[in-house]
Amino acid sequence: MDKIKELTRAEEEVMQILWKLEKAFVKDIIEHMPEPRPAYNTVSTIVRILENKGFVDHKAYGKTHEYFPLISKDRYTRFYLNNVVRGYFNGSVHNLVSFFARDNKLSAADLEKLLEELKDKNQ
Repeated sequence: MDKIKELTRAEEEVMQILWKLEKAFVKDIIEHMPEPRPAYNTVSTIVRILENKGFVDHKAYGKTHEYFPLISKDRYTRFYLNNVVRGYFNGSVHNLVSFFARDNKLSAADLEKLLEELKDKNQ
């Protein structure tokens, strides 16, 4: 799959469960959803849409299918966050970090700690 597509909220909810479980039948996905749980046919339709988008594939066992992710959570996270940075922060990670620092009222000590963690990871 060359181009990742953005997921709807319902599709992302199903993917979060599949990423956690690594493989699952529709009934397993439903069991991991919060109440009120959607109907079997609803979740089945979402999974088929995810399959058409190239996010999941399945292994057939007679008439039932076990689904598994084709796109990792990390890969989708990178794609999604890059879209957020482009769409809301003029493509600038600096603008993103500044926004979160202000919005979350990060102290100078918090920012220093973050810088130290970044330095450690880059060495």
